Amino acid sequence: MFCCVALYVIRSIRRLVWATVVQSFVAPLVLSRLDYGNGTLVGLSDYLNRQFQSVQNAAARLIFWLRRSDRISDAIVTLHWLRVAGGIVFKIAVQTYRALHDDALLYLRQLRTLLT
Repeated sequence: MFCCVALYVIRSIRRLVWATVVQSFVAPLVLSRLDYGNGTLVGLSDYLNRQFQSVQNAAARLIFWLRRSDRISDAIVTLHWLRVAGGIVFKIAVQTYRALHDDALLYLRQLRTLLT
């Protein structure tokens, strides 16, 4: 919900600022909300995954002034963003790597010792 409101507000001022400024608004206001806690979204249903992905697509369309019918994958690649499902897998992989190499939070290191 907050992401949609933030995108609406940014859309209303995008004619007044540069594209790089719009991108710098979108990253902390929208993408940080999508990335926050995405490690808990493992096994997310396809429906909810599409909902999160549509918010990310709307953010990319806002930055590049794309219509809904335009291809979005090139814009996401240009922005160096992972898709929502890819971001979830990446975050879990990083946390696992850190836990295996004693660089994770204490509770994850303790969990690793309990499992071995």
